[in-house]
Amino acid sequence: MWIFRVDEPRLGVIRIREWRRRWHHTIGLLFLLLGSTAIGLLFLDQSNTSFSNKTFTALWDAANLVTTLGSFSDFNQSQKVFMLFAMFATLVIGGFAVSRLTGMLSGDDVMAYRENRLMETKLQRLANHVVVVGFHSLGESVAKRLHEAGETVLVLVGDQDQADRAADRGHLVVLGSPDTFDDVLKLARLDSAKAMVVTTPDSNNNLAITLLAHTLNASLAIAVPSENPLRKGLFESAGASSVVISDDIIATALVSRLTKTMEAAT
Repeated sequence: MWIFRVDEPRLGVIRIREWRRRWHHTIGLLFLLLGSTAIGLLFLDQSNTSFSNKTFTALWDAANLVTTLGSFSDFNQSQKVFMLFAMFATLVIGGFAVSRLTGMLSGDDVMAYRENRLMETKLQRLANHVVVVGFHSLGESVAKRLHEAGETVLVLVGDQDQADRAADRGHLVVLGSPDTFDDVLKLARLDSAKAMVVTTPDSNNNLAITLLAHTLNASLAIAVPSENPLRKGLFESAGASSVVISDDIIATALVSRLTKTMEAAT
């Protein structure tokens, strides 16, 4: 599914920032544990080797503790006691990391945030696409035929169910409430689009969308259905380049079928 949500949940970015803050704290604690363990082992090392060898061995054992590899060198009694406390500290930090970090990035709001970031890149690269506004029965049929014809379809909707259905059909989707639909149109890359088809069931809404789209790109080919010749004139004045009166098409199709039937009967 590829949906850009104009009304992106704010909680998503808040969760991401909080996860990063906790992650930095966890990394800081691990480095603190690494350094403390290395210093402690170095201080308790009673062997006769050089200081550089003692330092390397201490760092090696500390790194093995933090990474849980377990490939330790031989410890004296004091180092073993110290390592017991270091191991306990490792368990505490590990438990902290599990309890504080897991699950934070799996919520719907975080997934929406991630999807928006990916969709931003896709929208920036979008060109020669056809924008379909609305995904009711007409919009779905138009988008399907365009997709089958090899066109890249971008669907603009104001309803979550329509957005999910359009994304399931393999279309790119921009979702925004009616209050933010101006922003939805601005995100549709109308400047580089090939055409736009307006298919919502609300004629007044279609008229407003046509006018705004024409304002954003005066050369954009815009197709829209209309109920009557008066509305057709309004759509053409608003910038529509192709206005279809559905009743005329249905009447023409019915008469054509009827004429063929009568001719066949005679």
